[in-house]
Amino acid sequence: MPSSSQHPKIVCFGEVLWDVLPNGRQPGGAPFNVAVHLHQLGVPVELISRVGDDELGTELLDFIESKALRTDFVQRGKTHLTGVVKANVDDANEVTYKIVQPVAWDYIQYDNGLERLVEAADMVVFGSLAARQAGTRETLYRLLEHARFRVFDVNMRPPHYTREGVKYLLGKADLVKMNHHELAEIMAWFGPETDQPAAMQWLADRFGLQGVCVTCGADGALLWTNGQLYRAPGVPVSVRDTIGSGDSFLAALLRGWLAGQEPGECLRFACATGALVATHQGATPAISEADVHQLLAAQPA
Repeated sequence: MPSSSQHPKIVCFGEVLWDVLPNGRQPGGAPFNVAVHLHQLGVPVELISRVGDDELGTELLDFIESKALRTDFVQRGKTHLTGVVKANVDDANEVTYKIVQPVAWDYIQYDNGLERLVEAADMVVFGSLAARQAGTRETLYRLLEHARFRVFDVNMRPPHYTREGVKYLLGKADLVKMNHHELAEIMAWFGPETDQPAAMQWLADRFGLQGVCVTCGADGALLWTNGQLYRAPGVPVSVRDTIGSGDSFLAALLRGWLAGQEPGECLRFACATGALVATHQGATPAISEADVHQLLAAQPA
């Protein structure tokens, strides 16, 4: 596992919060989940976020540290409460969310320490949810100007995004990850393509992207990069819940991307990682690279 003394290869920016489920609450937020899984896969990572100066914030900071992540760049604020999301898991394969606002992570404040952190990292990961309020949005936009490589995890949660905001972030990104529903909605804004591969190529050309990745649930994922389309099938598993599956998928994809892994192999590993997390309850179960390879090895040839 990476030590905290290493420069982070990846910085994850945005929400850290409590997912409130029928059986209790658990820590979540896409940037936090991605950071946990990056660390578990051996990638040095830092998290930029904000929690309230309240009991829920203290518990979140304790949980982050229990996952062996640093909290140096998780701010604490007295004016807004720690974020809470009410998750509906009636459909295990399609979780829906009610996201409270405004909360602490809507007010991440810019400072020179964050700027230096972003400049030193190989990648910065961010999503559209962090851009829903002016405070964190302005900090994100400023930090993106200092990033070497920008990964946009689209993560559109109605009503917490705008067409203009998503379009802006697409224009700032180098690599974009979205699900097939998000691809369809984005392409409906622009109009030219409905076929998934053609739409991915169009987006890459339109926004100057090095890669476009689309997840398709149990059907696997697609990746457009270097003028070529790569496909990976879904890995059949017994699903407990899908919370965090897409985030673990992204973490695995970025691990392979940083290592210069062949895109098809990278995509297969990412699909297996997402599937493995879906066999557990919660977004950040303890998994390892060896666990993912074991799941892949068990698949029929």
